[in-house]
Amino acid sequence: MDCGSKRTARRATSAFLIALAVTLWAAPRTGAAHAFAGRGQATHNARLLHSTFNSFARRTRSAGVVPASSPPLPAPARFREVEGRGLLARVWVNNSGPYNFAIDTGAGATIISRRVAAEARVALAGARSVKLSGLSGVQGSEGREASPGRLAIGTPENLLPAKGLAIVTDALPSDLDGVLDPTESYWPLGFTIDLPGDTISAFDPRAHSLRGLAEPPGGAIVPWLFDGSSRRPFVSLDAGRRALLDTGSGFGLAINDTAAPAFGINSTRGRERAGVRDLGRGNISARRIEPLTIQIGSLVLRRIPTDLLSGAANGAPVLLGRDALRPFEISFDPVSRLIRLRPADATSRR
Repeated sequence: MDCGSKRTARRATSAFLIALAVTLWAAPRTGAAHAFAGRGQATHNARLLHSTFNSFARRTRSAGVVPASSPPLPAPARFREVEGRGLLARVWVNNSGPYNFAIDTGAGATIISRRVAAEARVALAGARSVKLSGLSGVQGSEGREASPGRLAIGTPENLLPAKGLAIVTDALPSDLDGVLDPTESYWPLGFTIDLPGDTISAFDPRAHSLRGLAEPPGGAIVPWLFDGSSRRPFVSLDAGRRALLDTGSGFGLAINDTAAPAFGINSTRGRERAGVRDLGRGNISARRIEPLTIQIGSLVLRRIPTDLLSGAANGAPVLLGRDALRPFEISFDPVSRLIRLRPADATSRR
């Protein structure tokens, strides 16, 4: 199979994971269940889902607060891109493993399958349950808050600094053991995802800040926009729109069909892609339409692969997935709240 055919096959099958993890909206089993009764209130419900996710995030961490001393740096770890599942790395949970976890900057939390949680003796944080929803806004699955204990990536000794809470659920595919969000698991360290080099690595943001650095040729350094209490990495596009940088997504630039006019999309004709089933067991359809040109800071992405989504909740974010990000090494600095996108040809000249 030639390279073009491989890319086509990958695009056709890799949308599944992103819909599982990109918009991890969580709500208590009690207290907010009434908010999801009417499907005719999709916009209102999406806002409530988003609000309850922020409430959940506040309980599990304090965003924007970095300890005075940084933890030891984990060694770089390799990942591999697998059709339909994303960027898979070997992860150990409480010294049990290795397991296949997808590296997903849009997840908002560590997600662990019930099977792995049982094998690794993950301690549930109590009887509290959370309702889970994906891009569709449908709440067809739930999970339990849990304490994962030790997390390691690459090797059993390569420990990640963040402990925090996780979500244990049976909503993941049977061949995926979990989802690792590096914005949470590497906290308070910075991290770099080198998509061309298939590597994730950590850096000390106090000693090696992105602030004050020159922008890389063909790249950009832009503000890391937090989303309320969540540290999911949003960036500002031209005309003030926001997009979520999401390594869990096999899409390019993914836009809800209701937001299409704001991007100047007049024609919805395009190639139908494989259907997507999300974390809440809702269904999303996607169509690869004519590519768009967008700008992130000084970086202009011309003719970026563009996907138009149908069935997504009105509050679902615009996404920049792997089809858009694949040429870049992306560094995330939580102290300066900056993100650097550096193209592969620039990294080779370091």
